Amino acid sequence: MNNILIAGVGGQGTILAGRILAAVILEAGYDLKVSELHGMAQRGGSVVTQARWGERVFSPIVARGEADVILAFEKLEALRWLPWLRPGGQMLVNDQRIDPMPVVTGAAAYPEDIPALLMAADAAVTVCDGYALARRSGSPKAVNMVLLGLLSRHLEFPAAAWEDAIRQAGPEKYLPANLAAFRLGSAEQ
Repeated sequence: MNNILIAGVGGQGTILAGRILAAVILEAGYDLKVSELHGMAQRGGSVVTQARWGERVFSPIVARGEADVILAFEKLEALRWLPWLRPGGQMLVNDQRIDPMPVVTGAAAYPEDIPALLMAADAAVTVCDGYALARRSGSPKAVNMVLLGLLSRHLEFPAAAWEDAIRQAGPEKYLPANLAAFRLGSAEQ
């Protein structure tokens, strides 16, 4: 069984990233269950996609402590979902800060040095500047494709399967930048 959790903030493209991941998994012939949670996404709230696949899957919900990989589109979301990562799991984090409403209003403080807090956990942590790589691809909005590229390095699916799923996922006019962003993310060390 494989368990992935994709977490971000509304507007970052996490839902599209989850759908591309699902297309890649289904194309490989696995049984797949997916759950999307995006309640207050339009107001900057959390957006989470959970994907579970294997020979036979009965539930889309990744239990606390069972995610093999967490792909976090924002640093605070990485910290928020850290309890879902299994011991020794892989945490892939976009080095972006988006202040939630309690921080904006002054009711709470944004935690300092989130990458260090993540690295103190029993996890392999990779922090990526997805925005900088997306800008290099020709589209600053392609951060989600950069992060999918980063994720692809940690899964057994061939690059061609990912790129085919990206080709089928969006308008043709965004394809060159999306593919360039994916390739930059997949090459990220």
